[in-house]
Amino acid sequence: MKLLVATSLLLLLVTVYGSDSLARQNATLEQYIMAESKKVNQRYRLQYHVAAPVGWINDPNGFSYYKEQYHLFYQYYPYEAKWGPMHWGHVVSKDLVTWEYRPTALVPGEEQCFSGSAVEVNGSMVLMYTAHVVKEGMPVNQSQYLAFSDDGVNFEKFAGNPVIPASPNNSPDFRDPKAWKHGDYWYVIIGSKTDDEIGTVLLYRSKNMIDWEFLTILAQATSDLGYMWECPDFFELGGKHILLMSPQGMVAQGDRFKNLYQTGYIVGQFDYETFTFTQETAFQELDYGHDFYAAQTIASPDGKRVLIGWFGMWETAFPEAKDGWAGAMTIARELVLDSNNHILMKPLTAQSSLRNRVSLQSNLKADQVLELEPASEVLIEADLTQSINLLLEGRSGGGKAWLKWDPSVGKVVVEREEGDVRQVEWSPGSNKAWRLFLDTSSLELFCGDGEAVFSSRVYPLGGWKLSNLGTQAVNTTAYALKRSVPSYNSAMGTNLKIFNVLCLVLFGYALY
Repeated sequence: MKLLVATSLLLLLVTVYGSDSLARQNATLEQYIMAESKKVNQRYRLQYHVAAPVGWINDPNGFSYYKEQYHLFYQYYPYEAKWGPMHWGHVVSKDLVTWEYRPTALVPGEEQCFSGSAVEVNGSMVLMYTAHVVKEGMPVNQSQYLAFSDDGVNFEKFAGNPVIPASPNNSPDFRDPKAWKHGDYWYVIIGSKTDDEIGTVLLYRSKNMIDWEFLTILAQATSDLGYMWECPDFFELGGKHILLMSPQGMVAQGDRFKNLYQTGYIVGQFDYETFTFTQETAFQELDYGHDFYAAQTIASPDGKRVLIGWFGMWETAFPEAKDGWAGAMTIARELVLDSNNHILMKPLTAQSSLRNRVSLQSNLKADQVLELEPASEVLIEADLTQSINLLLEGRSGGGKAWLKWDPSVGKVVVEREEGDVRQVEWSPGSNKAWRLFLDTSSLELFCGDGEAVFSSRVYPLGGWKLSNLGTQAVNTTAYALKRSVPSYNSAMGTNLKIFNVLCLVLFGYALY
């Protein structure tokens, strides 16, 4: 079976690219990734979050369901642990919890492959992405490209690219298409800006995903909502329409908008006859942590709306870059719109499948310490009329974070070292517990039913320990979590070895 898969892959590459040159290029890239990923230092390596096998990762792309698998692509630069000419990396999953790597889906040609989305059209997977072209002596150009696949693994770029060559006002910032089907038409929204540097989202439609008609400006920033709206998404939730986007250029307002760039949403109603989006709420932050950006959603087959975000933030330190990799994705979260037009985020039910049977229950008293594995889940219950002050740190040193509750102001606080604070008011419902997900270098805190969520990278050493610095005892139930993202080598190694033999036979060269 594996031989058949590898043979089909090789023949498909030759067919797609018209010669063996690009087939060699792609095979060489996968061999490079496999070889370099073996050299990655594992001290901060995440165990149940998608991360680059080697090199740099940022925005999630093409989050979709195709051929009975979830597909998640991501902005990827394999050659250094910093941003560079963008590729699309690729993972797949049956349950949005356990992931497997697939070969790099898009490799830059004259264009860098910026962010975009994926849809199924007549049985084929279609990627729609922004082509970012930089030529000496020419202004930067961003346009929209397509790539096609019949197997969800190997992609051919459309010969007629670009399908949308420029924004209506010819802005050089014209990126991150998110496409969907409604009735007889395909629709896509694209982030851009006006001539006077105001963030905007543009709406197009098409009968065939190739010929696109500009319809309208779906939404536009007010003066305090940034100069560019990146990574827009548009979907129905709880009987309303949600415009999700990542504004650049917002100014911090008290506790709010303290990251360099934000990710949030506006709730409203959309009319497909007039193409009018009527806003019902102001912009609301989605995640209050230090490291969350460029989120993308999918409607799962069971009708749930699921989100994954980039577990990172621009112009911040990535200590793992010294180890050969940088960046990650959050765990998948289910979205629910409450009666106050506020989106709740909570972990998927399937996330509990990672729990080992052994759990550690403790009534953690003041000054007591709970030792945890590098990948752990902790359920925390306490009296919310009293303050909470918990310290997370490495069992062998390294990074620290404090989780706090201040009942006098009703705020949850996540604080990293050097006073790097994120906090938000929390009004819990019937569920007053915290659910804390710890991975080797990350924390995700879900308060109650997801009214307040924090995603922050922290870099402890040797696993975690949780100390109660407060005055009240805190009830904790801790689970060690199983690895759910295997190494790139274990996922790809066998097929690449077979691939190499076939290359030697058919092309007269070897990759090893």
